[in-house]
Amino acid sequence: MTTACEIPTVQPAPASEPAPVAAAPAVERLLSGRFVRLLVMVFGSGLSMYLLTSVVPLYLAANGSGGIGAGLSTGAMMLSAVGVELLVPRMLARWGYQFVLALGLVLLGAPSLVLLAAASLPLVLSVCVVRGAGLAILVVGAVALVADLAPATRRGEALGVYGVAVGVPAVVGLPLGVYLTNVIGFGALFVLAAVASLAGLITLVGLPAKVSIEEQHVQVLGGARRSGLLMPTFVFAAVTVAAGISVTFLPLAVAGDKHSLVATALLLQAISAPAARWLAGRYADRIGPAKLLAPALVLAAVGAGSLVFVASPIAILLGSACFGIAFGAAQNLTLTLMYDRVDRSRFGQVSALWNLAYDGGWGIGAMVFGAVVGGVGFPVAFALTAVVVASAVVPAVRASVA
Repeated sequence: MTTACEIPTVQPAPASEPAPVAAAPAVERLLSGRFVRLLVMVFGSGLSMYLLTSVVPLYLAANGSGGIGAGLSTGAMMLSAVGVELLVPRMLARWGYQFVLALGLVLLGAPSLVLLAAASLPLVLSVCVVRGAGLAILVVGAVALVADLAPATRRGEALGVYGVAVGVPAVVGLPLGVYLTNVIGFGALFVLAAVASLAGLITLVGLPAKVSIEEQHVQVLGGARRSGLLMPTFVFAAVTVAAGISVTFLPLAVAGDKHSLVATALLLQAISAPAARWLAGRYADRIGPAKLLAPALVLAAVGAGSLVFVASPIAILLGSACFGIAFGAAQNLTLTLMYDRVDRSRFGQVSALWNLAYDGGWGIGAMVFGAVVGGVGFPVAFALTAVVVASAVVPAVRASVA
């Protein structure tokens, strides 16, 4: 009992527990086993494509088909790809990733062996058409699967890593194909291209067999304008016009005794593109892809325009390096921008549209250039190419300030 003179003892307040420190969000893993297998498949199929990209035009020219045949070969492959790309989202929804990607590998690789039989223009163009169908299936399916497998917060980086896997074969294949024509001949090169693609069938084990229910949007053009997909599609197509022209006609524009110069230029372009694609992806995740797109297009126009001075080795080498950097960055920036504007159900649509821009620009540019260059010459034709690329700067600037 407490008396009046007693002072009640005040119990000290219990020490408060320190507030828990919020754990830093875990960084989601990017390179899963399935993603690595996909990258290996992409590398092999890319090598199959790039080994023959500049070689088939040389093969036709060596057998009397000239510049028109060279342009038709590139155009036939890419326009075939454009037609099939419209169908790939529906194919993926019906048959799943494994079956569709396997079909693409066979169509891209096996027809290369047919080139051993003859070099007639109709036969070569038929092979290019079939290979274009295989290419369409692979690029649309692979890009959609990258977006599916990658964490949403690291999608730009994942697309950059994918870009490296696509770009390294260009580093190896474009110059190596031109070089090997004088070492092992066209026939052995055709066999090597076939093996590079068909070997990728092994890597399909373990990849998702089916597309998830939420990815069933199969209309490629439906709602593209409302979703903001048309601008980056057309902007990227302007860049791919120059890309198709450079790899198809640079070997023909430079004197035949300077194949080493062409191989070096293609190597510079091929090395710079995947590096820029990866870096652009990392920075796009931080500041947004739209802010980087216009500078990339300006650099692309400068690189394409440098080929006006086709008699200058320095102009060719510097221009190829500049264009490679810009082309790689534009690939990642346009694709990331498109994925950021849609929900997951439209990933297949984005992949198809972006690849339509890639292959359509590549093929149409080569065909038109082949028809025009005979009348105006290489310098004027390359200047017109630079104008086409420069025309895409304005919509890219508008996108950056929107």
